[in-house]
Amino acid sequence: MGKPHKKVQRRDQIRKRLRSRLKGSTERPRLSVFRSNKQIYAQIINDETGVTIVSCSSRIKDLNLQPLSKTDQSREVGKKLAELAKAQGIEQVVFDRGGYLYHGRVKALAEGAREGGLNF
Repeated sequence: MGKPHKKVQRRDQIRKRLRSRLKGSTERPRLSVFRSNKQIYAQIINDETGVTIVSCSSRIKDLNLQPLSKTDQSREVGKKLAELAKAQGIEQVVFDRGGYLYHGRVKALAEGAREGGLNF
């Protein structure tokens, strides 16, 4: 195994710093974001019990995201996640950007979740 790239190390440091301050609870679970080169994944987690309550990604079939750009896909994933969360009775979350800048696809996902009715 080789050394991890500096970019990955930097994101890990930022993520650890963020996670030391953010904690999801039963009343306000944590909305965690992971962004790969092609896809985006989001999940709502209760950190007290360590359980994922709701998850959504750009890979699920029923969203039909193929003709959209990655930023538009992220917005749709945010809306779908908010819809699933509302069905579970979740309206308030803590946003965990996962060490990524609040820009581009991460920002689009957050805005889509807000449009869908989540508060953070």
